[in-house]
Amino acid sequence: MTTFVLIHGGGDVGWYWHLLEAELRSRGHDVVAPDLPCDDDSAGLGEYADAVVEAVGGRRDLVVVGQSYGGFTAPLVADRLPVNVLVLLAAMIPSPGETPEDWWSNTGYSLAAKEQAARDGGKTGSDDPFVSYYNGVPRALAEEALSRAREESSTAWVMPWPLDAWPDVPTKFVLCTDDHLFPPDFLRRLAAERLGIVPNEIPGCHCVALSHPKELADLLVGYAAG
Repeated sequence: MTTFVLIHGGGDVGWYWHLLEAELRSRGHDVVAPDLPCDDDSAGLGEYADAVVEAVGGRRDLVVVGQSYGGFTAPLVADRLPVNVLVLLAAMIPSPGETPEDWWSNTGYSLAAKEQAARDGGKTGSDDPFVSYYNGVPRALAEEALSRAREESSTAWVMPWPLDAWPDVPTKFVLCTDDHLFPPDFLRRLAAERLGIVPNEIPGCHCVALSHPKELADLLVGYAAG
């Protein structure tokens, strides 16, 4: 049995993972999906990692998954716990000393999003969350997800990523081919530049755990088995 440690994105909650959690539990695995203390404006990245480590307790056989902004927290957890696989899911990939605030300009996100928006009719980077985040998610489910959104700590936003190097843990990157927030070409380049890896690709939007939980579970269980 593997314990999947699921770390949500910015301003979100552990509920985000509930469909994926059901898929993983139905296959005999354990799941930990805590709420990060992102609505505490004094909380930094260290406190985010503390919350996850505390929720894991003494569990072993861990696969840690960080989605979107959770990419800043997941490697901190992998650096502190005995993790078998670290998975970044449509995630930000930090560099040592980089703040989440600076990540966007450092990675060339704006130009990449603008170029993709020109190809897809303005869907990428849309101000409408049902287009940029929840395309492909049933409307009622997307509305419920939005209703659970929280504020995001400004302290974490300007905090330099504290590790000197990427943790020595097998790392996978998953991109979503229908992502209207982080263009697939942008993530392919970033994964190559910052991790030296080629992403695995699945259908679905940025919030793929809500749009394609079964396909995502298949991929994660495969990582655990491999």
